[in-house]
Amino acid sequence: MTIRADLDHIARQWISLWCAPIDWALFDRLHAPHFEDCASAGRPADKAGFASGLRKMVQAFPDLRTQVDDLVIDESRCAVAVRWSAVGTNRTRYLGAGPTHRSTRITGIEIIEIAEGRIVRRWGEWDVTAHLAAPAAPASEAGGPK
Repeated sequence: MTIRADLDHIARQWISLWCAPIDWALFDRLHAPHFEDCASAGRPADKAGFASGLRKMVQAFPDLRTQVDDLVIDESRCAVAVRWSAVGTNRTRYLGAGPTHRSTRITGIEIIEIAEGRIVRRWGEWDVTAHLAAPAAPASEAGGPK
């Protein structure tokens, strides 16, 4: 493989992690032990902190499906910018909202830096406004009595 193909493959594998069930063996292979989350949103900025955030997101959206919408690869810096989107049904409280029991679209842009085939650093911004704006579902929509 070329450097470009390797970077593309790593970025696509990384985004594929954000679906249930999470492939934790792949997670460990992709993240360097000294991984740094430069946009940790209050979580610890290390590999364990990122794993915790990923676990919470997939618990809240157990049918979450992600896709890569666009990739920009900088071979000289071994960095990839990834624009992604995901759709899932919100089943538990997440980021202070829900559960909505409705399909929700989440989008984001990530920049990952890769060294020796592993992600060493990540920056990211997610748009979860559709989730935060959605009211909790009434009991009838949540599968309760009608």
